[in-house]
Amino acid sequence: MTTEEFVKAFHKEKQELLKECLTDNSKTEVRTLIESLNLTEEQNEIMKKVLDSSFTDIFYTILLGLDGSASIGGIQKMYDLKDKNGNQLSGEIEGYAYEYFHESD
Repeated sequence: MTTEEFVKAFHKEKQELLKECLTDNSKTEVRTLIESLNLTEEQNEIMKKVLDSSFTDIFYTILLGLDGSASIGGIQKMYDLKDKNGNQLSGEIEGYAYEYFHESD
């Protein structure tokens, strides 16, 4: 796995999670809570933007934290990430994370 594939997988996970929270027939707790609000169509669009922005911030911050570019729980250090084949994944995460989470959305 390359660093780009690693970041791309996080981005895909974010998109799937967002979709699951917003799909009408979803049984997630988040979807159940959203439905309980009885939002209008306009409010649903705002909720989608709120969740999308929140998930972007969460995933992006975790990725940058793993790369040493942001702190995780107040601790900022670079982690040595490798896939099971020993391919280095850390060190280039920040650039790919910005590309996938801020340029492609």
